Amino acid sequence: MEAIAAPDAQIWKRNLWVCVLGSFSTIVAMTLLLPFLPLYVRQLGVTEPAAIARWSGLAYGATFFSAALTAPLWGRLADRYGRKLMLIRASLGMAVAMALIGMATAPWQLVALRLLAGLLGGYASGSTILVAAQTPKAQTGWALGVLSSGIMAGNVVGPLLGGVLPPLIGIRHTFWLTGGVIFLAFLATTFLLKEQPRPPAATRAAGDASGAVNRGVVKLMWLSGMLLIFANMSIEPIITLYIGQFVAGDRALTVTAGLVMAAAALGSILSAPRLGKLADRIGHWRVLSGGLLMCAALLIPQAFITAAWQLVALRFLMGMALGGLLPCITAIIRHSVPEGQVGRMLGYSTSAQYIGQVTGPLFGGFIGGAFGMRPVFLLTAAVMLLCGAVNWRKSRKVRR
Repeated sequence: MEAIAAPDAQIWKRNLWVCVLGSFSTIVAMTLLLPFLPLYVRQLGVTEPAAIARWSGLAYGATFFSAALTAPLWGRLADRYGRKLMLIRASLGMAVAMALIGMATAPWQLVALRLLAGLLGGYASGSTILVAAQTPKAQTGWALGVLSSGIMAGNVVGPLLGGVLPPLIGIRHTFWLTGGVIFLAFLATTFLLKEQPRPPAATRAAGDASGAVNRGVVKLMWLSGMLLIFANMSIEPIITLYIGQFVAGDRALTVTAGLVMAAAALGSILSAPRLGKLADRIGHWRVLSGGLLMCAALLIPQAFITAAWQLVALRFLMGMALGGLLPCITAIIRHSVPEGQVGRMLGYSTSAQYIGQVTGPLFGGFIGGAFGMRPVFLLTAAVMLLCGAVNWRKSRKVRR
């Protein structure tokens, strides 16, 4: 038995690391252009500052918009035709899209190609589906935590590389280099990733018919995932203004704002595998409910800081509380649906998280502009408290 189990363990762990590296490189590609996007728009012939801002906003949001629309479709196709095939499609599509973005000659082409990148991409969400479906259930939380750390690291490293590479090699060459790195991820996915044999279509259909989707649990997980991203993103529009009350000088202000934004991501990177392993041991529901309530508790003092370093520390702790929660949500969905519907349900979960990525900054900007900055933290805390309470109550029903 051990001789048979060992290769399986080697396969799923190798698959995990291929998915981590591929997800990291594609997320870097999606976030890379944030620091130099206005400069690239200017290179494409736009000179008016207001127009540069509009085109930059359209170009940056385009990828996430099209990715949110197509995530359920790719999840459904993954269930039908195989998860590895979807990862091959996503990595090759992103490599081509990034190379084409480096050849754009007009701002509308940049927006269209960013839409195409979101449409053809989805490597990170596809990796989540494959890892969730093919990792042993006893280690699902840890594996998804490791993958989540790779995704969060991509969100941190992308803007950093975007600030370093263009002055060294130029903006267009930065896109081409990124496309080349993603092409390496495509090769690794094609030749190193091994998808476990899928049962015949008739067997999958019979399994889906016999195993009903726990829709109440799944919908609650979609909502919880959206609110997690919502809570993390709600302060983005106000963070620089808020820190400006405690820090003098433009340079110190921008550095501190960058530290605050990076602190939550760093905390999540460090905690995700550990919280995932803890969830495998004590239960995903307990870690999810506890993390949501901890997030609510940490948001309240953020509204009453007296120095900028306090906000950095609190955002780091909040990132640690949030780090393992998306893997817990994914694991709970995985355990609540039949095998043949895992991809579709996790695709909807990804779309819900993109909604949080859009609504969080909108909420923070509106509340901050209308009522001041402290209410943004307090209202977000109230939302997290309510979400944590609902999850805790649902977890008790599930355990009973």
